Amino acid sequence: MEKMTQKIVRVAQGRSEQTERRVVEEYPLRLRVNGRELATLVCSPHQLNFLLAGFFRLQGFVESLDDILSLGICREFGLAEVRIRGELPAQLQPTLTSGCGTGIAYNLPQSLFAGTERQRTYRSDDLFRLLKELNRRAEQYRSHGGIHSAAVGDATGLLLVAEDIGRHNALDRLAGEALFRQIDLRDKMLVTSGRISTEMVAKAARLGVGLIASRTSPTDRAIQLCNQAGITLVGYLRGSGLEVFSHPQQLLIADEKSRIPGITGVILAGGESRRMGSDKSLLPIKGARFIDHVYTRMASLFDEVVIVTNSPELYGDIDCRKVPDLYYAQGALAGVHSGLLHAKHEQIFVVGCDMPFISARVVRHICAQADRGDLVIPNSRGGHEPLHALYSKSCLPAMERILDAGQRRIVLFFDQVKVVEISHHDVIELDPEEKSFQNINTPQDYFRLRGNFGSGEGLPPELSHQRYSS
Repeated sequence: MEKMTQKIVRVAQGRSEQTERRVVEEYPLRLRVNGRELATLVCSPHQLNFLLAGFFRLQGFVESLDDILSLGICREFGLAEVRIRGELPAQLQPTLTSGCGTGIAYNLPQSLFAGTERQRTYRSDDLFRLLKELNRRAEQYRSHGGIHSAAVGDATGLLLVAEDIGRHNALDRLAGEALFRQIDLRDKMLVTSGRISTEMVAKAARLGVGLIASRTSPTDRAIQLCNQAGITLVGYLRGSGLEVFSHPQQLLIADEKSRIPGITGVILAGGESRRMGSDKSLLPIKGARFIDHVYTRMASLFDEVVIVTNSPELYGDIDCRKVPDLYYAQGALAGVHSGLLHAKHEQIFVVGCDMPFISARVVRHICAQADRGDLVIPNSRGGHEPLHALYSKSCLPAMERILDAGQRRIVLFFDQVKVVEISHHDVIELDPEEKSFQNINTPQDYFRLRGNFGSGEGLPPELSHQRYSS
């Protein structure tokens, strides 16, 4: 980053003194593309090749470095001569974007905001680590406050960082460096020091970024575009707090102290859904699939979550292990058996993929009885709830005897293990309406639960817009 020193007079407590202050350099760079005057970028004068490559990429003029035939920069005259493959559109209508430096944007296609059903998963602790690393690296911003910084990263940490006097330029630099270094930015997290507005969302969507976070606030239109593009939008990312404005189900609010130790969470997603007529786990509700809501809650409770499924490709966007039934097509008992065998812990807590109203209080109460028996099972008004229960690996021999005999009912092995029952009275004290056990088997069940979600009844807190702390 270029630094300039300016002589100043500092006044403090009625006394003046001559001193020096570092200031940022504002550098105008004219762009001539294929012999045509295109624009003047107002930027910081470092690593201009990254800035230009990212600018062309995010305006849709190039897809790869092979599309840039030549790139020459004359620093003395502030001129960039660029030749790209193909011709520029005959009529370019620039949009002056908001923010410091007034960026210029072309070609923000509405197709970027066509909406997406693909879900991505992020953790708040990874996001806070990314912000901390960006703050550590962004020395220019701290030294004089005149520089915007941005970074992209994932669960492994920070991948790229950039600084510029313009927040749009900082993002262009990231895109350009990723192009040079062949780093795929799809599904990555973007953190920026500046406000999130529509053109920032457009650029992030073009890169395939799945989460955008800022220290400040987003605009109302940016929130709408993120909702349409399937992007999680986080504002006021400061210290240990944040606010989620779109797709909150994709952000797991991590609190390691609240996780239940020594138990694996297992989601059964292998049912045939005969009465429903379609795969229950994939039905949409409150902006995501049933299984996305279930996974979000389970991942907030357990350090390991496993999905038992014979169709793992359906859940490729969920960041956990997927394991198959070892006893194929033998019902929920086979799913519980597979979850036990594949879990890293000695005990598992099992739920169905169509149970979106999981109560953390009920789950914790059940798991608190883990040392009392081989199976801890709650009772509802209808009796045992085996798909909301805790199982130990000591149950495996009894399960296998039932499965080897061609039987499918879960309750058939209960008399061969030590069972601890949670009374119906205890359950309703924790969950008075017994929403924990609500699931869907028919289209009528589905529409009833959609109505509950729409009214906000039983809605898990991470599925609504609110301030979070981690």
